[in-house]
Amino acid sequence: MNEPELTVQKSLTEPASRINQNAIKAWRLSALLFGSFVYVIPGLLYLIFTLDGDMSMLYPIISAPSAVIIHCFFIFVLPKIRWKRWKYEVDDKGIDMQRGIIITKRTMVPINRIQHVDTRQGPIYRKYGLSSISLSTAATTHEIPALDENTASELREIISDLVRKVKEDV
Repeated sequence: MNEPELTVQKSLTEPASRINQNAIKAWRLSALLFGSFVYVIPGLLYLIFTLDGDMSMLYPIISAPSAVIIHCFFIFVLPKIRWKRWKYEVDDKGIDMQRGIIITKRTMVPINRIQHVDTRQGPIYRKYGLSSISLSTAATTHEIPALDENTASELREIISDLVRKVKEDV
């Protein structure tokens, strides 16, 4: 028996739109504020060795510079790479999102699966005039981060209109 041929048309083009460049500043500030957890281990090791009376400070001396290097990487290097890798595109079929540094993740959320669209803005995003869009489906929630406020509002309205049109056609 001959089996039918399956032809799959794969989108080779990446999404065209980028998130706002202020995302780099917002992510750097976030890493600066919340990245201080990397200093907990050297601090604990310092306390353990000083309370124990052990004068061997080898572990804190090694771990403290490591923590500083890791923290600097999360502040200065990672946000720029993350911004370069985040792309999205909205059309009448769905929302195409591509992100990832080592492992690239590409997600297509069909318009007819979206249940509601939200914009969100925390204090760090507010400082830089950014908002994120959350797309809720029955299974999960997807997010497009760090859009400027006007783009986020316009995109929310466009997606909502597309969803309404698709739901009316059914």
